Amino acid sequence: MKGVDKNMESYDIEGIRGQFPALSLEVNGRPAAYFDGPGGTQVPAAVIEAQKKYFTSQNSNRGGAFDTSRETDRVIAEGRGHVAALLGARPQEIAFGANMTTLTFRLSRALARDLQPGDEILITDLDHEANRDPWLALKQQGVAVKSVRFNPEDCTLDMEDFISKLSSKTKIAAVAYASNAVGIINDLRKIRALTRQADALLVVDAVHYVPHRAVDVGDLECDYLLCSAYKFFGPHVGVLYGRSEAFEQLKTYRVRPQKEQMPYKMETGTANHEGIAGTTEAVKFIASLAGGKNGHDLRAAVLSGMEGLEEYESELMQSLIEGLKDIPSVRLYGPTGAAAPCTPTAAFTKEGATPRELATRLGDIGIFVWDGDFYATTLIEKLGLADSGGVVRVGLAPYNTQEEVDRLLEAIEQA
Repeated sequence: MKGVDKNMESYDIEGIRGQFPALSLEVNGRPAAYFDGPGGTQVPAAVIEAQKKYFTSQNSNRGGAFDTSRETDRVIAEGRGHVAALLGARPQEIAFGANMTTLTFRLSRALARDLQPGDEILITDLDHEANRDPWLALKQQGVAVKSVRFNPEDCTLDMEDFISKLSSKTKIAAVAYASNAVGIINDLRKIRALTRQADALLVVDAVHYVPHRAVDVGDLECDYLLCSAYKFFGPHVGVLYGRSEAFEQLKTYRVRPQKEQMPYKMETGTANHEGIAGTTEAVKFIASLAGGKNGHDLRAAVLSGMEGLEEYESELMQSLIEGLKDIPSVRLYGPTGAAAPCTPTAAFTKEGATPRELATRLGDIGIFVWDGDFYATTLIEKLGLADSGGVVRVGLAPYNTQEEVDRLLEAIEQA
């Protein structure tokens, strides 16, 4: 086992792991090691219990004059409050949906009602297709969609290309906070400053960022931000933050009885109430990582919990990257050093095995990794890896251990 930093020694990894029932799984007699977090994390027992409680004593539609309906109203309000604390927003700025992709299609269609032929939208080649295709679809009404390149050497966004494609015609810029495939973190503050000069809306895909770094939408000053609870230890629930001034003007498609006010105008049909109950507990789990030192200030506890989580994951990531670099047959893609900020996500290929072959071999001994393009299809195509199966992706979560990283590296080297 490699040396463990003192900061990692103070992190209660056993206490954290004890909250995740899935970690007891075994595959062919070996304990499961979950490095598949970028595709969805495991969930604490409290999240599971919250959903069970909803079904057993709170299950109803909202707005009724009886106990279970009032409980459902309370569950939804509590969910908005907790997600608002997670993002640094206000509860009325938080809307729930099926998933980020569905919400982005709804958002793009609503914003399109104010667009004219000749207006322009900026997207990037780095992004998950969920933050590309909903905007590309607007070309059907005469909107021009331009895609910003990335630098293939380290997968950083080409800011010179971004600036050259930004103009007075740009009405919307849709950019990921972090790449779900290679982990690179984009400079959103610089992008926000540029889009403000063009008087363009900024839509942020934060699905891959939120599980690993603290978010402050007020400081970021984005107009819309989307994320998914199942990426930060919760159920399959999509989240949309809308800055009040922008959200109030949004012209959504809705049925006649649906409320016209924010956030309800984005919430079509009956929501995933049990999922919202679980989402509240997921935020509570993040806040619990602060160890109770922030009293009843949920936002402060979330920030403190995320700080500890980031520090722990960063230490593990350094060990993972150094280990992968030491394997001659492995080629890494994306940021591999301290110069470029990134989430704890590594993308690589290995000589002598396709990504699917390697992922299968690892899976057979209980090590779970993803392979392919992870819906970052354009990125993988631009890297020239689409025909060879994409990349292997390893993601770290706060329940992973140094022992698991060592086991992973040994298995990759021997495969």
